[in-house]
Amino acid sequence: MAGNAVVRFLLGDELVEVDDVSPAKSVLNYLREDLRRKGTKEGCAEGDCGACTVVLGELNGNDVRLRTVNACIQFVPSLDGKALFTVEDLRHNGALHPVQQAMVDCHGSQCGFCTPGFVMSLWNVYADCVTAAGCSKKPSEAELRTALTGNLCRCTGYRPILEAGQRMFDHPPVHLDRAALAEKLRALQRSTSLVYKHGNRRFFAPRTLAELLELRAAHPKATILAGCTDVGLWVNKQLRDIGDILYIGEVAELKQIEKRADMIVIGAGVSLTDGYAAVDALYPQVHEMWERFASVPIRNAGTLGGNVANGSPIGDSMPGLTALGARVVLQSVRGPRTIALEDLYVDYMKKSMAADEIVAAVEVPLLSAGVQFRTYKVSKRYDSDISAVCAAFALRIEEGRIAHARVAFGGLAATPKRAAATEAALLGQPWNEATAKAAMNALGDDYKPLTDMRASADYRGATARNLLYRFFLETRADGVAQLAADQVSVFANAG
Repeated sequence: MAGNAVVRFLLGDELVEVDDVSPAKSVLNYLREDLRRKGTKEGCAEGDCGACTVVLGELNGNDVRLRTVNACIQFVPSLDGKALFTVEDLRHNGALHPVQQAMVDCHGSQCGFCTPGFVMSLWNVYADCVTAAGCSKKPSEAELRTALTGNLCRCTGYRPILEAGQRMFDHPPVHLDRAALAEKLRALQRSTSLVYKHGNRRFFAPRTLAELLELRAAHPKATILAGCTDVGLWVNKQLRDIGDILYIGEVAELKQIEKRADMIVIGAGVSLTDGYAAVDALYPQVHEMWERFASVPIRNAGTLGGNVANGSPIGDSMPGLTALGARVVLQSVRGPRTIALEDLYVDYMKKSMAADEIVAAVEVPLLSAGVQFRTYKVSKRYDSDISAVCAAFALRIEEGRIAHARVAFGGLAATPKRAAATEAALLGQPWNEATAKAAMNALGDDYKPLTDMRASADYRGATARNLLYRFFLETRADGVAQLAADQVSVFANAG
């Protein structure tokens, strides 16, 4: 893989070629510093506030898929072969785009700093709804709220922005010519892998798994890059020199979701948006977690495999996947091996992986008959926040007794971790109040929570116990009727 390629992408309708920036330069800084496009703002530089929201267009078969991402935590070479849209691209024939005009009409902007990010999130919704024939289906308020989970505003209270999301369809439609965009993107696609160099740093974007594994063997200290939702913070916040980069975003084999008789296999390059959709189809109990995992732009950029490979103790994917019995496929030039997800983590941010291995896929088993499964997230902010405690439970009851129990928590230990003592307190017991209380007490043997900015140790311990009790109330044999009765009793006592 010799040579120094030029990064090529579309910015609106224009072709841009880049050969003189660092491989770890953010799209946000490139827009503002090199292209002098100042509409895209820096608020937090960590993908949290949404002021830097832009829209990426990628080929998806014969169509183009548009998705919002945070420009502050995307690296410029990852744009190769894609289309980038910023707020400057929206004006139509010299006039404001319907999204922009609706924001004006509804007084959706006050200080204005966050406005470009909101506009781009709304434009993504608009472009997905409006065709040459007009609006196919207006989004509901709930769908608009979901689309805007990654955009924070301190001024408006959001009501006028949500009104603008409805009003933008009242103006004469302006549709994106996706066929023309797809044709331009096809012309940008490479037949060989990208190797981009700047100074003594390289950005490798292999197109096949075999190439990736060979590169990993040759460069075991290189940084593996998937969605950049965590690696971007290493650069922006920790000011780390991440060295050479191995980008997995062009490896076709890692972007597949395979359905088998007993499991689904989610490639490490599958976005969190698509990965959670696949899991949600099997386990609708994860739907709230999916909605509350970070924000839409983070889920669009980040990958399920990357979240697993990162191994953060507060990663929201791992407790639920662990409770379901998920397994991880590790791969190197020496071949693949598969291990239980919980066995991947050996200590804080340390994993049982060889230097030349990558996380290739996550295997999620199909739901077994009779399994009760739930996953819960507790955080200070409902949307786009990191968990104080994340819990997941899976029990199978046979002949009135617990025959299978898997309990996992995030945020309570140095790694996402199963609760062995709690599981032991459950196995073989009837699923009743006494068993639930015994299991709640056993949690103290499994975890010694810490105190930090998100929660105190006492709060975390109490919350973990309460979540287990909530699981009991929701899944006990007379759960619905009894839960309602319990709530009436609680309210009566409170009065």
